[in-house]
Amino acid sequence: MPRYGKSRPRPSGRKLVDAPMRFEFATATRILFGPGTARGLPSLVAGFGRRALWITGTNSNRVEPLRQALAAASIESVSFVVATEPTTALVIQGARMAVESGCDMVIALGGGSVLDGGKAIAAMSTNPGELLDYLEVIGRGLPIKNSPLPFIAVPTTAGTGTEVTRNAVLTSPEARVKASLRSPLLLARLAVIDPELTVGLPAALTASTGLDALTQLIEPYVSCRANPMTHGFCRSGIPLVKRSLRQAYQHPDDLAAREDMALASLLSGLSLANAGLGIVHGFAAPIGGMFTAPHGAVCAALLPHAMEVNIAALRKRDSSNVALNRFDEIAQWLTGQGNATAMDGVTWVRNLVSELEIPSLQKYGITSRDVPILCEKAAQASSTKGNPLALEMPELEEILGKAL
Repeated sequence: MPRYGKSRPRPSGRKLVDAPMRFEFATATRILFGPGTARGLPSLVAGFGRRALWITGTNSNRVEPLRQALAAASIESVSFVVATEPTTALVIQGARMAVESGCDMVIALGGGSVLDGGKAIAAMSTNPGELLDYLEVIGRGLPIKNSPLPFIAVPTTAGTGTEVTRNAVLTSPEARVKASLRSPLLLARLAVIDPELTVGLPAALTASTGLDALTQLIEPYVSCRANPMTHGFCRSGIPLVKRSLRQAYQHPDDLAAREDMALASLLSGLSLANAGLGIVHGFAAPIGGMFTAPHGAVCAALLPHAMEVNIAALRKRDSSNVALNRFDEIAQWLTGQGNATAMDGVTWVRNLVSELEIPSLQKYGITSRDVPILCEKAAQASSTKGNPLALEMPELEEILGKAL
């Protein structure tokens, strides 16, 4: 059996070294997937209690029928809005509302920001002390000890996979950083992935979230923390993006394409939660903390350049690394050509990013003056630890410079 950190020789002729296999896998307690599954929400959550903190984005029209169905089933809901990427102050406010309103569960329905906010609010509703006691980077990073309120995740976009991850990314405007609340206890008690809720999403949102999903399938596949279980998810998910992201972008009401992308997003969340990410997300964290920039669009702008620089660095300094073979495989899945090589995959991704009209990072006010500090922060980011090898500062500067 081939190993997953390093591997035995492959047909390419690269000599690869065996390494002991050790990994952990954890996910949401229960996952339901399929068109129409959200309509069963009242019966699905009835066992968690009778009063929910109902968290949505600013436009809740898409999920309002679900709230009405809860009311018909005698499950009360208290509304709370996560209008942008969740801040530390917003989480504190939400947790206070959950406690004061006597909520016994948290139901979050929306994109990744809404779900991240919901996870954090559920945790801070039951754990003592300050949010900064538990936050990484800017806080004390203490472990969460008490089980959060039951958290139910219902994504309405297809990209983040947040419904099955064990961290919540929060923004601290004061520190100009993003930091994670992280614990296995943050995993959802129930994740309901209904592709019908993503039908009709705007093209720009479809593009940025879909490319985020692709990033979250590519980075875990080449990660130094990859394992056999996450490989299966990545191998299944990448071809789904190839088949259906363009279709969903061009035809927003195509349910089959939306189903593919919802599944790809779920698989990406399962992958990143258990194999880590890489330098794209290493950059995305400080960029999101310092600039008003949507996470998915940032990842999309960086992805082809990060792939290219990683491939060059591997060839130069670590040619026996199994990630090189994996970049070849990614290229073959994306292009449909059995003889495609890693750089063919880079070209395919670059063309897709252009076709889906992803802007450069300059759109968000990032300039060459910001490159040094962003590279410094990216080098220290937790996501960067999953990169297939440690990149040098000139390589980090190259990735960011090309994305501007």
